[in-house]
Amino acid sequence: MNNTFEPLSPPPRRLMGPGPVDVDPRVLQAMALPLLGQFDPRFTEYMNEVMALYRQVFRTSNRWTLLVDGTARAGIEAVLASVLVPGDRVLVPIFGRFGHLLCEVARRCRADVVAVETEWGTVFDPQRIEDAVKRHRPKLVAVVQGDTSTTMAQPLDAIGRICREHDALIYVDATASVAGMPLETDAWRLDAVSAGLQKCLSGPPGIAPLTFNERVEAVVRARKHVEQGIRPEDYEEGAGRIIQSNYFDLSMLMDYWSESRLNHHTEATSMLYAARECARLALAEGLENRFERHARASRAMTAGLRAMGLALFGDQAHKMPNVTGVYIPEGVPGDGVRQALLDDFGLEIGTSFGPLHGRIWRIGTMGYGCRRDNVMTCLAALEVTLRRFGHACAPGAGVEAALAAWDAEESGAGAND
Repeated sequence: MNNTFEPLSPPPRRLMGPGPVDVDPRVLQAMALPLLGQFDPRFTEYMNEVMALYRQVFRTSNRWTLLVDGTARAGIEAVLASVLVPGDRVLVPIFGRFGHLLCEVARRCRADVVAVETEWGTVFDPQRIEDAVKRHRPKLVAVVQGDTSTTMAQPLDAIGRICREHDALIYVDATASVAGMPLETDAWRLDAVSAGLQKCLSGPPGIAPLTFNERVEAVVRARKHVEQGIRPEDYEEGAGRIIQSNYFDLSMLMDYWSESRLNHHTEATSMLYAARECARLALAEGLENRFERHARASRAMTAGLRAMGLALFGDQAHKMPNVTGVYIPEGVPGDGVRQALLDDFGLEIGTSFGPLHGRIWRIGTMGYGCRRDNVMTCLAALEVTLRRFGHACAPGAGVEAALAAWDAEESGAGAND
């Protein structure tokens, strides 16, 4: 049987869920550039440029700022597999689905995982984290900065200080927050941070930016092991336990990204191009400008949703600026509305997980998709669709409120210039 298919022709969409989001056309253009050999001098120059760019994105001076091939989860696994040995104690503050993911990965590293939880829609008071650190004495605290499942963002500056004072490492999953809200790796004393491209960086999923400092480097170097066939003559094996993953072995990735260029894997060339362009565009815009763009869109979106008689989910003082949770009105089929938005407007919003599944929608305004026209189109489409499903709201109320909020901010900004 000859199974042949037509050329790919994805339908046009506005991706306004919690991620992935629309890729910036300039990133797609970069991905179409010719491949180079992984040790071509021009390509290794691009690798060095990527390291320099992401030091600025992560706001760090860490030498070890590089890419891990794989989706954002690859960055999580690389850090945890390279730092943790069986029996190490890990403290995970859980305020959404992705805290549970950190527990899952740490348990697969056979760590002794201690989880502390707070109600979804809230974040942790730093004192509670400090109390848990004092009680359990973890080697590592693993925490998410922004958890899209709840749309909440955990403040990190105090937690970084707490971990340093009590000699615990801190690892942060910043997949959903990097380039969309402030992230100060060095100032907040964060030992390792990983991310992905597919949210506020407006790239495709498939590669994970990662940075770690000398405290993590010391742990990793103690476990250094280079596979047979590529070992240099002056190779010295670390005294610690071998890292169980070859692919996510940070000690070998360090050699690959350093001047020695030890051949660990074949770099995902087109994804590196994408990552480079994502960072370049974020820095060209200016991170502070980018943060404000996300915050402005968030304020307009929330004003529009409230004007439509919808209730926002969670502690709004700690809401992420790039994704908004909103309760599904009583009697309205949440999945039916999402399908109608997709069918009638080519617009995607998200549902959620666990205890929030079927209770809230999540609407993303991230990166390239964080634009005035997207906010207004989403609100207009949602209003029309909700009215069709029986939810009463004044025609045009959402768009008018969002426009008023946006225009007021632009007028205020102009007055302050």
